[in-house]
Amino acid sequence: MIEQTFLDPSSGRRKMSDTNPDAITRRNRLALLVVQVIGLIVLVICAVDAQRAQAQDLPEPANGAAKQVLMTVRAAGVQIYTCARDNKGQLAWQFREPLATLMINGKTVGRHFAGPTWQLDDRSAVVGKVIAQAPGAGAQDIPLLRLEVVSHQGDGGLAQVVEVERLHTLGGVFSGSCAQVGELHLEPYSADYRFLGQ
Repeated sequence: MIEQTFLDPSSGRRKMSDTNPDAITRRNRLALLVVQVIGLIVLVICAVDAQRAQAQDLPEPANGAAKQVLMTVRAAGVQIYTCARDNKGQLAWQFREPLATLMINGKTVGRHFAGPTWQLDDRSAVVGKVIAQAPGAGAQDIPLLRLEVVSHQGDGGLAQVVEVERLHTLGGVFSGSCAQVGELHLEPYSADYRFLGQ
């Protein structure tokens, strides 16, 4: 152990300083651990806040509207964009339709496609119309949506659904200029779809 002496200005006395390399190493490791724990806590808080924001950003349903959650599925797939002329005559990517697999606990239970339509493996299906939306968590995340069901098919799991919510979106946004009319671009995305009944 290496010892050094220094003068304490408040008392005028000399004090001993412990500069043991092992002790210094332990203190440094402890300080690093504290910083890492604080960083982890901050990340967890940010993640929770982001989820809360997504859950709260959609306007509350009107009185008498759907409130009972009948089913929640995870969707993984693509948002399909096509190259077309905009209202200024310029070629640009424009959204065409979604194409995704619907899953519960990792098991495929249906699919999501143009309409927008959600169809389960039991052949029940619904088509929705957007009635409310809010921005996704990031600039590259498609919006959160609430959709009113405008048509039903089949007597399975979606037969009693009257509204659909799209939540916890990740990815799916694509924009900018393009070169050839009709060209397609597939942009990966994921989201939760919550099916609501009365």
